[in-house]
Amino acid sequence: MKSIRDILPDFEKKVAAAAKGRKRQTERGELMRFFLRHLNYSRKQDGLAPMTMAHLGTVLEKIPTQDLYYLKSVCSQAKNFSKKFWWELDPTKHPSR
Repeated sequence: MKSIRDILPDFEKKVAAAAKGRKRQTERGELMRFFLRHLNYSRKQDGLAPMTMAHLGTVLEKIPTQDLYYLKSVCSQAKNFSKKFWWELDPTKHPSR
């Protein structure tokens, strides 16, 4: 059995060879980072704790990626990004046709 001293140099080599930065970039992930950045900015001003990526993922999990682009454009044009974001996500605000 190898001692930890013998295994450690191999581990350090693997860590040094690993890619730096974000490893998994997807368009949905980039949209979520956009929403997270804007929502956390307004949450900070209101004295609330910042939202996590996991929480935002559960909020947006049923929404297709193409609809997130629409949501991004609508919220970006609004005066209050956060207020428009949450209003658009509430299904009771949109009567079914």
